[in-house]
Amino acid sequence: MGEHTSKPPVAGDKGRSTLGELIHVAVRRAIEAAVEAELAATLGAGRYERRDSRQGYRNGTKTRTLSGPTGALALTLPRATVETAGGRTEWTSTLVPRYQRRLAEVNPAVLATYLAGGNTRRIRGALAPLLHGAPLSRSAVSRIVATLKSSLAAWQTRPLGDLEVVYAYLDALALRVRSGGKVVRVPVLAVVGVLADGQKVLVELDLCGGESYEAWKGCLDGLVARGLKAPLLCIIDGHAGLRRAIAEVWARAAVQRCGVHKLRNLERKAPKHVLDELRADFHRIVYAASAEAARAAWTAFERAWGKRCPGVVKSLQEGGAELLTFFSFPKAQWKTLRPTNSIERLNEEFRRRVKTQGALPTEDSALILLFGLVATGQIRLRKLDGYPQLGAVIRQRMRAA
Repeated sequence: MGEHTSKPPVAGDKGRSTLGELIHVAVRRAIEAAVEAELAATLGAGRYERRDSRQGYRNGTKTRTLSGPTGALALTLPRATVETAGGRTEWTSTLVPRYQRRLAEVNPAVLATYLAGGNTRRIRGALAPLLHGAPLSRSAVSRIVATLKSSLAAWQTRPLGDLEVVYAYLDALALRVRSGGKVVRVPVLAVVGVLADGQKVLVELDLCGGESYEAWKGCLDGLVARGLKAPLLCIIDGHAGLRRAIAEVWARAAVQRCGVHKLRNLERKAPKHVLDELRADFHRIVYAASAEAARAAWTAFERAWGKRCPGVVKSLQEGGAELLTFFSFPKAQWKTLRPTNSIERLNEEFRRRVKTQGALPTEDSALILLFGLVATGQIRLRKLDGYPQLGAVIRQRMRAA
């Protein structure tokens, strides 16, 4: 009774407005008002206000269209000239910069859809409810995705002096890319660190021509040059070039050979009909209750397989004591110190992301995609099992040093 119920007018509306249209108009008006306030602050005077201290003058308006969460926003924005040390220049808004065509909220949505597996056509379809018919060209998608490249470049050169890595997982990922009309596998050297609070973080991605001693030595030297201190423990797959590089660059770091990779090596040396028995005997070593029990199981393994499959025993002996290094660390951490699963998961998630494509168009695009999946949180690295005991490990190693 006497209540005011009028609604703001909407272009093309015949007296009735949906909630979405009302929100769209409110967003447009809020942006225009914010830009007007920004200009008033710059000039030191409002519209039609006379002041001797003003820093310039308004000069009409211009129209701009921005794509936003409510659709295409047709904005009417003020123009002005401002006084500078070099004379008068045209004023530009920081809220709506020149040449901007989308609100900032749209770009993360485009990136997330791209990282989830969408091409330009799929991105348009997935974001249609968000964009409400606003244009989104192939070049616009490319420019948004290109922001990941600059982020990757900055990440690869960031200083690492403040990063306290206790354990480091090192392995190579094989990314499938198109090159010369063929799909080839390109190795990317990956380093995942475990921080003092137990959180795992991606430390490095280094795309190389091959996985070799020289490649790993260059990767580790680069980390040291950026300030990274040697970890207490390196978990590796047993690659001879990687092992040699660690010995030269991080000589005091302990090394744990991945049990999963070693078991695969053993299986390649044995006939199929004994694989179940072989796995059980190997598991008695790496899943033993103590280092003493593991060494006893090792002796039993050599006795059982020495004559049946000499190559199996030779391969096990090649791994040596580094297969059992994890026994020197807290028992609660053994599960995640035995294998290089943290990096294997990166590889699995990447393969899942590109399974509908088969391969990426270039080496750069593959590396950018892998980095983007981690940087945006679509691949999450959980904390180390038994991380509350990391403090004791650090203190013990410091006393030993």
